[in-house]
Amino acid sequence: QVQLVESGGDLVQPGGSLRLSCAASGRVFSDYAMGWYRQAPGKQRDMVATITSVGSTNYADSVKGRFTISRDNAKSTVYLQMNSLKPEDTAVYYCNVRRNQWYDYWGQGTQVTVSS
Repeated sequence: QVQLVESGGDLVQPGGSLRLSCAASGRVFSDYAMGWYRQAPGKQRDMVATITSVGSTNYADSVKGRFTISRDNAKSTVYLQMNSLKPEDTAVYYCNVRRNQWYDYWGQGTQVTVSS
């Protein structure tokens, strides 16, 4: 069974930066896509960024130019570097590992709060 543990969430001022990490345990193959999603209270869970096994990335329009996703297959870890944070970035951020298009693993989430 795959387990995902997120870390790095914090309270930060607008314009600040955070780096989220997600460490995967269990049998995670390097050809699995990985990503970050977020959910604010009363809102649906939305895609923030994804990265494929070969390094192709995709970002939500709202974070393009500010966030960068990366992965270290040797460590089974995915990262999200978040710069120029805005209050609207406030949410619980969830790590995702996509085994295939029909099956996903999820972490428990890490809280990111952007406020002055």
